[in-house]
Amino acid sequence: MLSALPGFIIFPLAFVLFCLNLSFCGSLVFLGGLVKLLLPFSRARKMLYHPMHMIYRLWAWGNFAIMSLFNNINWHIRGGENLNKKSWYLLIANHQSWLDIMVLANFARSRIPEPKFFLKEDLRKVPFLGMACWALDMPFMKRYSKHFIEKNPHLKGKDIETTKNSCRHFKQQPTTIINFVEGTRCSPEKQKEQNSHFKHLLPPKAGGIAFTLAALGSQFDKVLNITLIYPDNSGHVMMDMLTGKLKEVIIDIEQLPVSEHIIGDYFEDTGFKARFQQWLNDRWLAKDKLIEKLSR
Repeated sequence: MLSALPGFIIFPLAFVLFCLNLSFCGSLVFLGGLVKLLLPFSRARKMLYHPMHMIYRLWAWGNFAIMSLFNNINWHIRGGENLNKKSWYLLIANHQSWLDIMVLANFARSRIPEPKFFLKEDLRKVPFLGMACWALDMPFMKRYSKHFIEKNPHLKGKDIETTKNSCRHFKQQPTTIINFVEGTRCSPEKQKEQNSHFKHLLPPKAGGIAFTLAALGSQFDKVLNITLIYPDNSGHVMMDMLTGKLKEVIIDIEQLPVSEHIIGDYFEDTGFKARFQQWLNDRWLAKDKLIEKLSR
């Protein structure tokens, strides 16, 4: 434990170790992606699936080890009973810091299938990044605007069909899809800009998770509504971690059923849209109160 060292010494050491962990695991994932590209057969995909995701878990474990090396962290995980790696989950969470990604990856490492992010279709063409995400079976999502559909009505519903095709192999392998429904990291400036009526959160954006539920339907066993709280670190949480000042991490999990009530056509059915937005806003109001209760 090196948390007693001055922050200006911890920062470069921690930063270099995180970069090395990312570079090492990222290189292995990229090589695996090349193999998948050269051997585009279902049997090859199945053979590579578990080794590739072991690298994902290795990256998550490496981040946890580095965090623990330089920070004296108390981890509190609440509501995680009966989770397992053989189920399908849609995970929604508040978003305060880049650290959230490492925290969720560590949480998932021994409890649920590796979290995957929905990515814009355009990212598939980005060198290295697109290959790595494709190699890890990250789903790519294509969204057409309402204005575009009006000009091209024959493409109506095509975006959901494209997303379903991107996710077709999830039916064979348990999966966790993650969505930070605020759309960006919360900050006082963004709260003011978005006129947020929440004290600790940004207004949730319902379209993304409604689209996900429409694309995958009842494939999910549960929705995991996760609240991330850093009660002793209310400022720049990532910088606090990089300088050895991260003290406590609270992960609160609300396990919600997947029912017909939250599956529908969000973009065309105005009645469903209103009900779904209310369902999500209720979750966010409760989340805001929980953060207020547990923050110091």
